[in-house]
Amino acid sequence: MYFRAWSTLIGDMGYALSRLEIDPDYSDSESSPVGDDNDGQQSSSQHELDHEVAHLTKLSSAPHDRLRRVLPRREEFNVSPVKMLAGREGNYSGRGRFSSADRCHILNKYLPVKGPSIVDQLTTRAYVSQFSSDGSLFVAAFQGSHIKVYNAEMGWKLQKNIVAESLRWTVTDTSLSPDKRFLIYATMSPIVNIVNIGSSATESHANVTEIHEALEFSADDERGYAFGIFSVKFSNDGKELVAGTSDDSIYVYDIEANRPSLRIQAHTSDVNSVCFADESSNLIYSGSDDNLCKVWDRRSFGSKGKPVGILTGHLEGITHIDSRNDGRYLISNGKDQTIKLWDIRKMSSNAPRTPGFRNYEWDYRWMDYPLRARNVKHPSDQSVATYKGHSVLRTLIRCYFSPVYSTGQRYIYTGSHDSCVYVYDVVSGARVARLMHHKSTVRDCSWHPYYPMLVSSSFDGDIAKWEFPGNAENPIPVNNSRPQRLYFD
Repeated sequence: MYFRAWSTLIGDMGYALSRLEIDPDYSDSESSPVGDDNDGQQSSSQHELDHEVAHLTKLSSAPHDRLRRVLPRREEFNVSPVKMLAGREGNYSGRGRFSSADRCHILNKYLPVKGPSIVDQLTTRAYVSQFSSDGSLFVAAFQGSHIKVYNAEMGWKLQKNIVAESLRWTVTDTSLSPDKRFLIYATMSPIVNIVNIGSSATESHANVTEIHEALEFSADDERGYAFGIFSVKFSNDGKELVAGTSDDSIYVYDIEANRPSLRIQAHTSDVNSVCFADESSNLIYSGSDDNLCKVWDRRSFGSKGKPVGILTGHLEGITHIDSRNDGRYLISNGKDQTIKLWDIRKMSSNAPRTPGFRNYEWDYRWMDYPLRARNVKHPSDQSVATYKGHSVLRTLIRCYFSPVYSTGQRYIYTGSHDSCVYVYDVVSGARVARLMHHKSTVRDCSWHPYYPMLVSSSFDGDIAKWEFPGNAENPIPVNNSRPQRLYFD
């Protein structure tokens, strides 16, 4: 299905079920100007990023030198697909094929910004969107106890309809095991449930049609100790879980031993997000409502119980973090309405003591961000770059690097309280696209690891799929007759 898409890229380009904004002044050139953020529509970066991560990003998404060469002393950075194909056939690079950077340069021209078609619609808020690592499965989790697993390779057929156990408020996070056999889900309780999604039954009602094994994160002497789990992830070997919780802690759970193996009092406020730094699973990143990102080395947990480094720069709490998966760079979404890019080599051993710079009362759960705070900069900001334009209010909105295979991680994308999905260029800071369809907060979104496809989930109950047109499919019509519900955000 998807390979046919590339043979019909210049076919039918006309359908669109909602509005799409692409900044007219954005250029795919490496020297794209950075827009002014005064109108809230562009990133606040004032110039193109000049840092090692920018050069790595360019290398991973730029065509071969011989394909860029126009004249002996002149190069063009934005090489058309026709020239790329002609160069490959002429073996200009000397390899006889496209490199991964050549491939990314072409695919970066076909971003998933058209549509959307509707994967599913419920009358309850959608909190989680997640593709499996190979893109074959997609998980959507909703406030009303439902978690749905779709087979993305079989026409988005519903593979598993899970009705959650021990639900408090909502499903806060899910994670697929590396072999895709199991799914874990967390809620605002100290219990994570694990489900076998490889079983034949489609319906999985907790402990009615199937067993949802409960993994208790409270220690044996703390049974009944109430805390919620905001973020949970499988380790890359599938043997452990790491979780961030409302009791300011990071937990590591040993699945084989069926017990928590470690608890670290990691922050001074809620730990909203945790993730592994790379494939080794030795380094862990955490983000908290204490405004700090911290870096932890599991090999020294037992002896020190302290982070190996702290990253300071956000003015408000951190809602989500994502690793570039190279053990060096990460991004964080903050309630100060910014995404920050970090290089852990700039981390410090202690959080700097700075005088109070917040002289206003504000709560992101029901108040707009104060205008006077929008241009305030942390006096000890250690971040490499800052991206602005989206809105981080009401819920823990998530942000991510775009996929390695198809984009070379050239972009950062995020949900937003203003009902849109935003895509930023890592290097220039420019807003590349703003996807408009939803009628309420977009909390989560997920970019397919190989194809130009992005799926967003919103508090309006829609799971919306965005693609580059030309895949020979017709979009699923939006059902406008669904029951009405009230929104308090």
